[in-house]
Amino acid sequence: MLDDFRKFAIRGNVLDLAIGVIIGGAFGKIVTSLVNDIIMPVIGLFLGKIDFSNLSIQVGDATINYGLFFNNVVDFLIISFSIYFVIKRMNRITGKDRKEEPATKKCRFCCSDIDIKAIRCPHCTSMLDETQDLRA
Repeated sequence: MLDDFRKFAIRGNVLDLAIGVIIGGAFGKIVTSLVNDIIMPVIGLFLGKIDFSNLSIQVGDATINYGLFFNNVVDFLIISFSIYFVIKRMNRITGKDRKEEPATKKCRFCCSDIDIKAIRCPHCTSMLDETQDLRA
């Protein structure tokens, strides 16, 4: 059982996931610091010297910290946009966002899959497209 776990843990996907989680955690800390220490003070300054980390409402014995919630929303938006752009760039580099040309089409008479260049269905022998050039 230990040998199976070692084989599983050494696989490339597990190591990639572990590296991604570690880098993602570090990136999250950087973005949190960016939001709390740079962005929100600037926004607060423009809105009349508001400190978002101290915005709260006292409801009985409970405190609702809506300023911290707003900080976390901005934090989440920055991280999600960053991840979106990284994934978009990686898909462009690896070619995953390219749309492939279809290799087959459906015969409109028998609904069989046939080659895209076919002008006669090999299953039902119907003419598919009289306007297609026979030399192609």
